[in-house]
Amino acid sequence: MNTTTHPAPASVPEERKRFKMPQEGSILLVLVGIAVLFEILGWAVRGDTFLFNAQRLLIIVLQMSIIGLLAIGVTQVIITTGIDLSSGSVLALSAMIAASFAQTSDYARAVFPMFTDMPAVVPILLGVLAGGLAGLVNGALIARTMIPPFIATLGMMVTARGLARWYTDGQPVSLLSDEFTWFGSGYIPVVVFIVVAAIFHIALKYTRYGKFTYAIGANMNAARVSGINVNRHLVIVYSIAGLLSGLAGVLTAARAASGQAGMGMAYELDAIAAAVIGGTSLAGGVGRITGTVIGVIILGVMTSGFTFLGIDAYVQDVVKGAIIVAAVVADQYRQKKRKTA
Repeated sequence: MNTTTHPAPASVPEERKRFKMPQEGSILLVLVGIAVLFEILGWAVRGDTFLFNAQRLLIIVLQMSIIGLLAIGVTQVIITTGIDLSSGSVLALSAMIAASFAQTSDYARAVFPMFTDMPAVVPILLGVLAGGLAGLVNGALIARTMIPPFIATLGMMVTARGLARWYTDGQPVSLLSDEFTWFGSGYIPVVVFIVVAAIFHIALKYTRYGKFTYAIGANMNAARVSGINVNRHLVIVYSIAGLLSGLAGVLTAARAASGQAGMGMAYELDAIAAAVIGGTSLAGGVGRITGTVIGVIILGVMTSGFTFLGIDAYVQDVVKGAIIVAAVVADQYRQKKRKTA
């Protein structure tokens, strides 16, 4: 009997690789969906377009650029399983310090009359450094005393806001130099936000700083065993968050041409919301700057869209809170699914 031999069938992989959309892709789809929804509602309610207008989109990004700077710092903190509740208050303190050194000599109530009419670089640096010092204190408290980040930054939130009020006895600081206010004019805050986002996207993705940050968030004990100086790195991360809060404070003061102790009220909540909506996990170890940027734009589109439709500000807060809770619930679901996989 003749036996015919057949070629062995080509080996089929046991499990075919499925296309998996990057996390930023799904968040971007959410942004597009929200924008289209507001566009439809805009035509139905007002007979006008909402977002499909380049100028309006630029205005939204401009309005959210300050929150965006805070969110970039908060994202890095959350990746390490931390939290920063002080960014809004640190913004106010930095704004007051920067404004006090950016006054013209015409302002008789200057905090330091001998330091008026100074080059703009001086108040800018002092404001940013004030924020960095607050972040350094946060990081040192968390790393050295091992107190929960929630408590340490809550204390800084209250302290920084109190210092901002005490610094000028609750009085606003006005009549700032044109050279300083130029720093907050036009779309300069947007440019600063984009540049900072690009820098920290690269830092987290391609540098040892980013590897250490993710390693600490994934497993702090394992990071210590692998030779990472966890305490020092936490101080660095919180200091960077403080520096970005200081930079946001400087831009806020320059844009408003004044420094006020009430600036940045509840901004820390928007910054945390933007990071969480952008996919940063409160469990630590997961998060990207690109996702946070999209989260910032989502918040901006929502705020602008509600205003465009004439929806009450209190209702906006309710919806925003519901979205934050939904984002955290979705994150918890992802974490549980990842563990059981």
